[in-house]
Amino acid sequence: MELTRKDLLKMSVLGAAAVTLPLERSVNASSALASRIAESALPRPFTTAFTKPPVIRPVRSDATTDYYRVSMEPTTVEVIPGLRTEMWGYNGLVPGPTFQIAQGRRTVVRQINNLPAVHPVLQYTPWTSVHLHGSASLPEYDGYASDITNPGQYKDYHYPNWQPARTLWYHDHGVHHTAENVFMGLAGQYQLTDPLERSLPIPHGEYDVPLIVSDKMFNSDGSLLFSTNDNAGFYGDVILVNGRPWPVMKVKRRKYRFRILNASPSRSYNWSLDSGDTMAVIATDAGLMPTPQYVRSFRHGVAERYEVVIDFAKYRPGQRIVLRNASPKNNINFTNTNKVMAFDVVADAFSTVDNAVPASLNPGQATMLLKESDAVKTRTLNFIREHGQWTINGTTWEDIVRSGFTKVIAGPKIDDVEIWELRNPSGGWHHPAHIHFIDFRVLSRNGRPALPHELGAKDVVFLGENESVRLLIKFDQGRGKYMVHCHNLVHEDHDMMTQFEIRDDTTPADDPFSDPARWLPEGPL
Repeated sequence: MELTRKDLLKMSVLGAAAVTLPLERSVNASSALASRIAESALPRPFTTAFTKPPVIRPVRSDATTDYYRVSMEPTTVEVIPGLRTEMWGYNGLVPGPTFQIAQGRRTVVRQINNLPAVHPVLQYTPWTSVHLHGSASLPEYDGYASDITNPGQYKDYHYPNWQPARTLWYHDHGVHHTAENVFMGLAGQYQLTDPLERSLPIPHGEYDVPLIVSDKMFNSDGSLLFSTNDNAGFYGDVILVNGRPWPVMKVKRRKYRFRILNASPSRSYNWSLDSGDTMAVIATDAGLMPTPQYVRSFRHGVAERYEVVIDFAKYRPGQRIVLRNASPKNNINFTNTNKVMAFDVVADAFSTVDNAVPASLNPGQATMLLKESDAVKTRTLNFIREHGQWTINGTTWEDIVRSGFTKVIAGPKIDDVEIWELRNPSGGWHHPAHIHFIDFRVLSRNGRPALPHELGAKDVVFLGENESVRLLIKFDQGRGKYMVHCHNLVHEDHDMMTQFEIRDDTTPADDPFSDPARWLPEGPL
């Protein structure tokens, strides 16, 4: 790979911890789309059976900790009928296996980069940095974008799992290539349970179902086609759920709980049922809401997680219900991106246990009990495209690198409560804004109350066109530097990412590059 003087300067700053931005981050849109497969060759919606990702098991356990081994590696799948597509998966699975973890059990996950030395089409080196999104991890295990693992290397990630029950997800966060790596398939769910969540009569077990939604585009030979649309975002013409195009799921006449993750690189969704019936939103990014919220539709940005209960008891056997997508503004839409999956109601017998949505879920949720009067400071973050660059308060990730990773956008003290106002003055694009480590409460949107489906603790907020949102945040149980970025991964890769530091003046901060084990030959886990 040819490197510019600026690239070499970055290497000297990062040392062994991270390498640099290639001269071309992605293929040119106009040339790439010339090879796009004909729409007539795409799979027809609702002709593929629904599947769930398998649950991963630890390689060993001790009194406090479960140990896992995961290999990021190429795999081939059939999405386009009669054609094979190379993707990249955790343990060769797309999406990756599901972690199911009990609160209080620590985990160590060895993530091994067994990817090719060079991407077969885009010609970049697929370094990785695994982010457990929604976890209060120490900085060195948070998937810091520039803390990369190259092909042939591994890193052990330590997760504390002390937070309330929630749906997290793990995905690649490697600097400048997050969008491509996630597009290739590097994403999976990580479910954390606790005694309260297990005690509620909401659906569990067979009736607690992950839905990992993503979009893809393909070349005529079945290979993946990636285009950034002038760095505005990637928008595919095929919708996958758990790796299957527009699948159909057989459902019994009872309630199901769906953990919906938007794992698309850029696309946002607006969910509804074609029957027009309501859905019960029972959990947001950071777990159970205080009370369920009944909605007929709701907007879902990249990386957000919503747990939704749908009651199929009202439908007759043989009836088909379609989960639809009324696309929010500034997505690029295609013929069948207005539909996601179908549910076919069957007359099979079912258990009536855990078949309710109680009126109270988690009224003691700590983040939602924060009061605006608790705040000691208010900060403003502006998400703006300037001179072709995506910026937050005029800062890019390249500015962070140039500073030797010392530059921060905010320095709250541990246990401080602050208000952060996030603003998007543009009418041309939206930003799903993610703040690492912490949970927040949405105080208001455009001066009005938060939307019903946002009335739970979150770590990603949809920042729509010309919108502003006010967030209430407590910086508890943490110290060190964490990222803030747009989770439209194309925007992130083109540097709409900065960092803040939780300051604990009595204890030195952790170093994201402090784990030497990744540079050693793989030994016992």
